[in-house]
Amino acid sequence: MPVKVTILGSASAKPTVDRHPSAQTVNVNEQYYLVDAGEGVQQQMFRRGINPLKLRGVFISHLHGDHVYGLFPLISTLGLYGRQTPLEIFAPRPFGEILDCHLRYFDSHLPYEVRWTEVSTTEHRIIFENRTLEVWSIPLRHSLAATGYLFREKAPQLNVDKFKIERYGLSIAQIVAAKQGEDITLDDGTRLPNSELTYLPYKPATYAYCSDTNYSARIARMIHGVDLLYHEATYADSERAVAQERGHSTAAQAARTARDAEAGELLIGHFSSRYKDTSVLLDEARAVFPNTQIAEEGRTFEAVGRGLFTGSEDESTK
Repeated sequence: MPVKVTILGSASAKPTVDRHPSAQTVNVNEQYYLVDAGEGVQQQMFRRGINPLKLRGVFISHLHGDHVYGLFPLISTLGLYGRQTPLEIFAPRPFGEILDCHLRYFDSHLPYEVRWTEVSTTEHRIIFENRTLEVWSIPLRHSLAATGYLFREKAPQLNVDKFKIERYGLSIAQIVAAKQGEDITLDDGTRLPNSELTYLPYKPATYAYCSDTNYSARIARMIHGVDLLYHEATYADSERAVAQERGHSTAAQAARTARDAEAGELLIGHFSSRYKDTSVLLDEARAVFPNTQIAEEGRTFEAVGRGLFTGSEDESTK
């Protein structure tokens, strides 16, 4: 199934008249997750027809205001809506201190629980998992502790070819075994390899979010084969020194990460307010990685599984 990413904000620290601070939603099998929450994120969700009550979790990359200032009004609004289910928030420390202050002074009587899980910014590991999804942390190189996020859809259960069921006269027990990946032995002793009987109904999709960060070859290894990559491209290559100093990437460096990762598609965003026209950034990125798109606010992009993903090994000790 495709993983759907809706861009809510694509600006860097300074919002502009047509670009909002960083935020996006990730839709995995109609389960919604918010990734970063810049100022005005709830208004952006309303504009895009996304019900904030559907949020299953929030993933914050780091604690610069343009990535987190919009979260606290959203917490309050969810209380006004009468949310009952807990809201899971994943963020680096010391987010817990900030959250405690907000809850103490502004939302001390919410009808739901807000749960914070600390995310290590030095380890690449699973931080969230349910029946259909894994989310991995991606260590980034920014001016303060920061993490990216890799959304990895789990493989669906195998389907058994109905024509093979009829052809070999498979019993219910044999069908169940085949769905679990087992080879099947018929009554006459013939052994049928599982691959002859089954198929995946769809290829699992992967999506990586990498903002804010200097270029890092390690990122490409951790997300190798990713179907859709969002990577910050704050500056043009002529501002490479500024990007390095401030913990950011150029459009060409974002494209280099996508190329080295053999990504399916690249989205660039987190643009400096100095760029009224982002075509210069798009052109620079496409010169390195042709399948690049602008992360245009309001657009929804799809990560479609290609079956090529080889990343996500735990590199915390490497």
